[in-house]
Amino acid sequence: MGPTDPGPAESAESAESAEPTEPTERTDSAEPDESGPDDAENTRHGRGKGTPLRRGKRRLAWAAFAVMLVVLVPLLTAGTVLRVNFTGDPADGTYTRGRDAIWLGHAWVDGRKKDADITALARQLDGTGIRDLYVHSGPLEHDGSLPKSAYPQARWLIDSVHREIPGVRVQAWLGDILAPEHPEALHLERAESRAAVLRSTREILDTGYDGVHFDLEPLHSGDGDYLTLLDALHEETGSRAVPLSVAAHQIDPLPGFHSFWGAVTGHPKWWSQEFFGQVASRVDQIAVMSYDTMQPLEGTYGGYVAQQTALALEATPPGTDLLMGLPFFKENRFGHWAHAETVPAAVRGVRLGLSRADADRPDFGVALYVDFAATDADWAAYRKDWVNTP
Repeated sequence: MGPTDPGPAESAESAESAEPTEPTERTDSAEPDESGPDDAENTRHGRGKGTPLRRGKRRLAWAAFAVMLVVLVPLLTAGTVLRVNFTGDPADGTYTRGRDAIWLGHAWVDGRKKDADITALARQLDGTGIRDLYVHSGPLEHDGSLPKSAYPQARWLIDSVHREIPGVRVQAWLGDILAPEHPEALHLERAESRAAVLRSTREILDTGYDGVHFDLEPLHSGDGDYLTLLDALHEETGSRAVPLSVAAHQIDPLPGFHSFWGAVTGHPKWWSQEFFGQVASRVDQIAVMSYDTMQPLEGTYGGYVAQQTALALEATPPGTDLLMGLPFFKENRFGHWAHAETVPAAVRGVRLGLSRADADRPDFGVALYVDFAATDADWAAYRKDWVNTP
């Protein structure tokens, strides 16, 4: 909000023409006058004690204070709760189950990566829990189609990974921006668009990918058209015995929070826990994008991840792999603070949430976002804190 305009100034002419005020005679018994030297002048212009203008200013000050309390108290309370949620010790054994994943950039399928890069990747993944590679192979066109020119080196990558890193699956990472927040983008409410996405999936799986991973954003909670698309996609992937995987929005930290946030900002951001469960029941693997959380401190971020992990575990049916995202990137903006969203904080939060909700769940892991932004420190923290190796 910009600065306010100053109030009207008194003119020199009016000040000179004002009659002088007679001095008040004081006696020994008179109470001391606590008025300031400008009080008579203020009174003549409607600014004296008890005037409507003075009372209005006091009301505005109290109103501003009340608004501040309404905003700050819930924020401080939420921050305290999240920080407390980050305390305690994770349960023994809450480490990798060998079902982790990493998102890889488009360079792996457009010709920029070479054999030496495959060798380096194999060395990087050796001894970790990573089983799936989500390789960016799109994006989809806004009508749901996908030109084969988008992934010209996919076959080379798939064959190289199978040869050099046996046991690791290569999934096609596909996505697009969505209507209604982006009217010009992919419209899931259109049957022809969903049919085109299904055709694109068939074509890319024909290339030899071991599965397909979808990241469609921003996807509003309760989107029935998305669930219809997932049903069709899962039927296709099931017939090929390959996994259908999706990236998922975060879950409401408070019931119905997505509705409140959507009304205020036009971007709901979160999913209800019920909708998260509906999505999770239609796929083989669901990866929560548990970063870009707006948390300002490492302790509150870790507590938030612990909460998200527990909420996701409650909603994900047995047999569906649940993965929690780790921030392998550094940005500083309103939604993401690099000093707060760290890999150690995320891993500790994941372990605490897992400990409290389902410590022995086998179909659970973490997903690393993203390879081209990762630092040596990110990899070291993942290995030490989650893989449990020096």
